[in-house]
Amino acid sequence: MKTAMTPPHHRLGIRCDHWLDVMDELNIGAFVADGSRRITAINLSAQALLGLREPEVVDRDCREVFTGVPCTVECVMHHPDTAGDRDPDMEITDEENQRHLITRMATPIYNRRGEIAGCMTILQDHSPITQLIDRLHYEERSLKIILDNLDVGIFTVNRGGLINFFNRAAETISGYDRHQVLGQSCAMIFSGERAPDVCLLKESIASGETRSSHQGRMTDRDGVTIPIRANYMALRNEKNVIVGGLATFHDMTLAHQLNRAISNRYTFHDMIGKDPSMRKIFEMVAVIAPSQATVLVEGATGTGKDLLAKVIHSASPRAAKPMVKVNCAAIPENLIESEIFGYVKGAFTGADRDKPGRFSDAEGGTIFLDEIGDLPLSLQAKLLRVLEDREFYPLGSRRTRKVDVRIISATNRQLNDLVDRGLFREDLFYRLNVMRIELPPLRQRRGDLPLLIRHIARGLCAARAVAPPVISNTAMQILLNYDYPGNVRELENILEHALIICREAMVQPEHLPDYVRQDQQPCAATCPVDIPAVSTSREHQRIVAALEKTGGHRGKAARELKMERTTLWRKMKKHGIGKK
Repeated sequence: MKTAMTPPHHRLGIRCDHWLDVMDELNIGAFVADGSRRITAINLSAQALLGLREPEVVDRDCREVFTGVPCTVECVMHHPDTAGDRDPDMEITDEENQRHLITRMATPIYNRRGEIAGCMTILQDHSPITQLIDRLHYEERSLKIILDNLDVGIFTVNRGGLINFFNRAAETISGYDRHQVLGQSCAMIFSGERAPDVCLLKESIASGETRSSHQGRMTDRDGVTIPIRANYMALRNEKNVIVGGLATFHDMTLAHQLNRAISNRYTFHDMIGKDPSMRKIFEMVAVIAPSQATVLVEGATGTGKDLLAKVIHSASPRAAKPMVKVNCAAIPENLIESEIFGYVKGAFTGADRDKPGRFSDAEGGTIFLDEIGDLPLSLQAKLLRVLEDREFYPLGSRRTRKVDVRIISATNRQLNDLVDRGLFREDLFYRLNVMRIELPPLRQRRGDLPLLIRHIARGLCAARAVAPPVISNTAMQILLNYDYPGNVRELENILEHALIICREAMVQPEHLPDYVRQDQQPCAATCPVDIPAVSTSREHQRIVAALEKTGGHRGKAARELKMERTTLWRKMKKHGIGKK
């Protein structure tokens, strides 16, 4: 009587076939080796990527089979603390001669006695996850290690909607540490229980069917809205019973930036700030935008006057019509009249045709007069007539032209001071000053600095398609103490400089511009920024030194310190190291 042969991967005493199926559903290659490094199983995705078939690899030594993609990290069977560490990205050619950029990771496999019995290696193709996850035994810790290292945000919830898994990409996108969200309602990372994405996840759990959100919204720990694309699906156990839900999501910040630039449509989410002065401005803009009122925006260079004008226009009934910007300081005085109001044929030598001006271009929409304080006195009377009568004379014309535009003006100079000095017409000032908004300089809203730093860094990194690096405590202290005479625009330039120079996982002081580091002054006792106290214990110093030596890589730092990664994580949290 013949006995059935035990499949090779079952000799490990565990169910690897389930994991390999899950990896196939994610379009991720995976293979399993036993304690002797003999290949016991390989999924279809890995076979397709490597151009090998299962009979060619099973029962062979992994070091002999995969010569084209050799391991460069230490073997996880002998160094389990390296589980989840990535090999450098590699390029391979599949059986159809298509090139793929592959990330390789490995995790040990444990038998029922808790002993290492082998390892699973995955080959992640850098392409979007498009397949659905129909079954996922999420208690398996080795599978969690793999999910934790994917480049897509993933979190799981139980049937009550409480988060029980949150991977590293989810931490990076949301800004939340997993310890802040585990056990909390998933509504925490959205905008409440009634948020559309929360409803989609609940529907998926209830029906067992996948739901997609192409224009989803997530709220990060600072309250900033992040555009995401997400899939929500039911999570089943091995008995095919729904035990919760799983979400995979991508940060769509870059796509949002591109769409915004193309459509020139801006929203309140594009302006960042929690300071009371900014909150007051947001409340005022929400009331002003739908009206037809003329608006004057005052503020120092780089405070965001241009962006505020775009937000007002985009939130107004004129949003579908053009918004035309005129920089009154950038146009030569002898050309500014014809540029703004246009001219007719024969108005001057070379005027061989009629040319509409910026006011005509903005018909039905908004005209934004930037640096209005530099408008020549000779043109101020003509602008006053537009404000009063909604009509003007094009240069060289004897006939008035009616215009329907809303005027938003901005200046970095105090117009009332210019009026007192006779450099600006008093009657025009009062016509422009119907609704006045003053944007505070960045030094007066230091409490917004951590929020702005994170928001700007995420946007810059999204444009470069890289993950935002951690900013070290020392570098963050420098950024928080700097005075920013160029305001938000200067902060953007400083962060862009740092992100270009930094080639590691953590931004250090040396990555910041020299003038920022040299201009440091101690923060006063009344400094409104809540800067966490930094421990100066020997343990704190050892951890910081190890992280700096390894470029912020926690796995390598843990090995340097001869401790488990979980122990390092706990000690970092205790000392406030690496907070985002």
